Amino acid sequence: MGLRLLHLNLHGLIRSHDLELGRDADTGGQTLYVLELVKGLASRPEVEKVELITRLIIDRRVSSDYSNPVEQVSSCAEIIRLPFGPKRYIRKELLWPYLDDLADQIVQRLQKQNNLPDWIHAHYADAGYVGALVSRRLGLPLVFTGHSLGREKLRRLLAAGIDHDQIEQTYSISKRIDAEELALAHSNLLITSTKQESDEQYSRYGRFSKKNIEIIPPGVDLNRFHAINSNLKDEEKELNILFKPFLRDLNLPPLLAISRAVRRKNIPALIETYGRSTILQQRHNLILILGCREDSRQLDKQQREVFQQVFELVDKYNLYGKVAYPKKHKREQIPSIYRWAANRNGLFVNPALTEPFGLTLLEAAACGLPMVTTDDGGPRDILSRCENGLLVDVSDLEAIRDGLETAGSNSSVWKTWSNNGVEGVSRHFSWDAHVCNYIALMQKRLKFLAPRYWSFGNPSETSPIGKKLILLDLDNYLEQSEGLSILKNQLKEHSLNDLVELGILTGRSINAARYRYAETKLPKPAVWICQAGTEIYYGDENKSDIFWQDSITVDWNRKGVEKILFDLKDYLELQSTENQGPYKVSYLLKEPSDAILPLVRKRLRQSGLAASPHLKCHWYLDIVPLRASRAEAIRFLTLRWGLSLEKVLVVASQQGDAELISGLTTSVIPFEHDSSLDGFRSQQRVFFSDAQDGVLDGLRHFKFF
Repeated sequence: MGLRLLHLNLHGLIRSHDLELGRDADTGGQTLYVLELVKGLASRPEVEKVELITRLIIDRRVSSDYSNPVEQVSSCAEIIRLPFGPKRYIRKELLWPYLDDLADQIVQRLQKQNNLPDWIHAHYADAGYVGALVSRRLGLPLVFTGHSLGREKLRRLLAAGIDHDQIEQTYSISKRIDAEELALAHSNLLITSTKQESDEQYSRYGRFSKKNIEIIPPGVDLNRFHAINSNLKDEEKELNILFKPFLRDLNLPPLLAISRAVRRKNIPALIETYGRSTILQQRHNLILILGCREDSRQLDKQQREVFQQVFELVDKYNLYGKVAYPKKHKREQIPSIYRWAANRNGLFVNPALTEPFGLTLLEAAACGLPMVTTDDGGPRDILSRCENGLLVDVSDLEAIRDGLETAGSNSSVWKTWSNNGVEGVSRHFSWDAHVCNYIALMQKRLKFLAPRYWSFGNPSETSPIGKKLILLDLDNYLEQSEGLSILKNQLKEHSLNDLVELGILTGRSINAARYRYAETKLPKPAVWICQAGTEIYYGDENKSDIFWQDSITVDWNRKGVEKILFDLKDYLELQSTENQGPYKVSYLLKEPSDAILPLVRKRLRQSGLAASPHLKCHWYLDIVPLRASRAEAIRFLTLRWGLSLEKVLVVASQQGDAELISGLTTSVIPFEHDSSLDGFRSQQRVFFSDAQDGVLDGLRHFKFF
C-alpha cells in the first residue's frame, strides 16, 4: 500500500488552478508552495493519496470555487474544504477562536476512515496548532513548516517602532507564537528552506529541537519557469501592451519586483532608492507587480497604506514614465514577465525585510534573470548555490543603491549570472529534488515512531460511558445546585438503558472526589476525570486508564517544574500534599493576576519542560503535562470508546473553563458564570442559560434526554 498524506493550509484562497497570488496578505508564496508540493507528491509512484484540508468559504466577494467541499487536483490528490468560523472570507488573524472546531472535525473525519494518513504536514502557525491537536489525539506523525514566524515578525515590528499593544491587536501575535510553540513541541519533523531559519529564527523558540529539523529548499516548476520560449514574440507583444501606458522607453533594462503589497516586502524603500539615483533612472525602468486590485480603497488597511506610499513616492520624485505598477495581471503571465525582463538584461529585485523562502528569486533565476536581493534567509542559500547576483542590506538605502548600480554596470557579469541562475536552479531547486528528499526523510523517520496502543471504539470492549455523557464539575455545580434531585431521577431513568451516563470533572484525587461526591446522592458516575485532567477512572475502578497515562507522560518532569518556578514564591505557593498529583503540580496565587499565566508559560518553555499551566477560578494554578488537560481527556474518551463529541454535554461556569467549551462539545453555561466565558455567546453549540438551574435548562434546550 502506498503512502497516504494529509496537508493543512487553513487561511488564504487556495484552489487547484488560477491561484490569486497577491490578492491579499494571506494569498502569497505559501499558497503556491503548498499547492505545488501537493501536486509533486501526488505524481510520485510511492504515494497513494494526498489530501489538502483548507477552509470552506461562502462569500460573494470571492469565487464560488472556494465553496466547493471537494476539489480534485489529480487522480490521487484532492482539496477538502471544511467549514469553521464565519462563512465569509476573513483574514487569518481572525480565525484563532474557531481552530478547535476544525481540529475536532478533522479527528472525526479521520476516525471514520479505514486508513489513517502516514503523516500530517501543517503549514503556518494556525495549521500548526490544529496539526498538533490532531497528531496528539490520533498518534500521527506531524511535519511542521512555519513559513513565517511570529517571534521574527514581532522583533521586526518592534524595531520599526510599532507599539506592542497595536501589534497584538492587529496580528494576534501572542496566539501565533503560542501556536508555533505547540506545533514545535509535537513535531516529528520540522522542514525549513534555509539554514538561517533554523539558526536565527526557530532557535528563539523554547520547544525547538535541532534534531527534528531538515533543510529542503523549495522547488520550482521548470515546465513553466525557463529561459527560452518559442512564443517569445507573442509574450513580448502582450507585455508591451501591459507596460506601455506607464513607460516612455520599453527597451530600458527593467528593475523588476514581484511581491504582495505588504510592509514586510519593503517596496517603498526600493522606490525611494530609485528616486534618489540619477544613474538608476537613466539606465533602468522600475516595474512593480504588486498583485491585482480593482479599487485601492477596497484593499485591506495595510495594502492601502503601501499603495499610498507607492503613489506618493512616484509623485515626490516625478517618476512618471519610468515606473510601472499595473492594476492587473494574469498568473500565467508571471513566467513571461521574468523572461521579458531577462530579454532586456534586467534585474530581479527583492527588498523584503525578511525572506524565509525566496520562491520568486528561484523563478526569476530559472528564467535567466539575475537578482539583487535582501541579505536575509532564503536568498543567502540560493545565492550560495546559484552565484547569480548580489546580497544587500535592505535596511540601508545607500546599500540598495550601490548594489543595483553595480549589478547593472557590467554586461559580461550579467550574462554569467544569468547562465549560473538557470543551471543552479535546475540542479538544486527542482520540484523533483524537493519531493524526493521530502519523502525519503519522512520514510526514514517513520521507522522509529512507536505504534499506538489502542484502536478507535474498541469494538471488543463494552463502552463504560454510554451513548451520551453529561460532564459536571464536582467543585462548582454539585455544591450549589437546587435541581440535583430532578437530575438524579432523570439520570436513573436513562442510565438503565446505557443511554445517558454521568461523568465528573475535578481537580481532586479520585479518593477525595468519591468522598465528596457521596454527599450528593446522585447515581454513580460512569467516568471520573481527576487531577485537572491527568487521570481517568471508570465506575468503581481504582486504577486509572493506562492508555491515557502513557499518552500524556511523555517527557514529564515534575521536579523540574517545581525547580523552575521556585523563585516565584512571592506570587505562588504550593498547595498542600493532598492537592498534588503525580502528573500535576498545584499552586495557589497570593494575588489574582492576568500576568501570571504568560509568565509561567514562558518559564516552562525556556526550560524546555513539556508542561502547560492552567489557571482555574483566578486563584488555582495547575501545571500538568503538555499533552494533558480536561479538554484532551474528554477527547481521549470519545475516541477510545467511539462516542461522538456532539453527544458529550459539558457544564462550564468558571474562569479557566474556556478549554471545555472550545470545539464540538455541547456546552451549557449557567446564569451565574465568570465573565471570561461571555466571548463564546456567538458559538452555536454553547447555550447560555437564564434559568435558576442552568444545567436542567441546558439539558432541555439540547433535548439531551
